[in-house]
Amino acid sequence: MDSKKIALVTGANRGLGRSTAVALAQRGARVIVTHRSDEAGAQETVEAVRAAGSAALALRLDISDVGSFLPFAAELGEHLRLWDATRLDVLVNNAGVGIFSPLEQVGVADFDAMMDTNVRGTFFLIQALLPLLADPAGVINVSSSLTRHTSPATAVYSASKAAVEALSRTLALELGPRGIRVNSVAPGPTATDFNGGAMRDDAGMRAGLAAQTALGRVGEPAEIGDAIATLASDSLRWVTAQRLEVSGGALL
Repeated sequence: MDSKKIALVTGANRGLGRSTAVALAQRGARVIVTHRSDEAGAQETVEAVRAAGSAALALRLDISDVGSFLPFAAELGEHLRLWDATRLDVLVNNAGVGIFSPLEQVGVADFDAMMDTNVRGTFFLIQALLPLLADPAGVINVSSSLTRHTSPATAVYSASKAAVEALSRTLALELGPRGIRVNSVAPGPTATDFNGGAMRDDAGMRAGLAAQTALGRVGEPAEIGDAIATLASDSLRWVTAQRLEVSGGALL
C-alpha cells in the first residue's frame, strides 16, 4: 500500500479495530483511529501504529450520534491538512454494538441502539465523509458471519449486520463511477474483548466454537485485520460489492 495513503478506522481503540489499524500501518498507510470515549485505548492503538512504522492520530467519534458527523468531517479535514493531504483513501466502518438477548427479552432501547449504531451510523458516516473520499477509495464495512448462519439470541444483531451488507452492495453501485469500492468483511468467532471477551476468555465457549469451524479453532484479531487491509489494498482493486467472510469455515 502506498505510504501516502490515509485510512480511517472507526472503533479502533481495541479489538478488531486496533488490529485493522496495525495491519494497514504494516502495509504503509497512515491511520486515523476513532474512539467513542476510550481515549487511553485509542492512544495505545496510535502507539501500535507508530511501532509498525507509520503515522497515526486519534479522534473522538460517537457513531450513534449522527448529528456530530458533519463537525467531525470538518475536524478531520483540518487534520488531513496537517499531513499535507485532502482526501481519505480507505474508510473502515468497524465501530458497532452487540446486545444479545432472546426474543422475549429484547427491549426497544436495545433494538434501537444496535440499529442506530450499526446501520444508521454506518450509512450516515459514509454520507458525511463522501466529500473527503478520494477517487478512487475503498470503503469496508464490518459485518458478521451471523448473517449466514444462526445462533440463539442474535436476531437483532444479525439483522443489523445483514442491513450493513445490503448497504454495501447498493453503495458499491452508486459510488462506482467515482472509483470507490465498497465491500463488507464478515468475521466469524474471534478471540477479542467483544461481548465481554467471551470468545477470548471462556475456554469452554472457545472449544465449542472451534469444533464448528473447518480449521478447528477460533480466529485471532490480527487475522481479521489482515483480511481487511488486504481487501483495502490495490491488489484487490477490481473487487467491489462483495462480502468476504473470515471465519475459518464456521458452520459450513
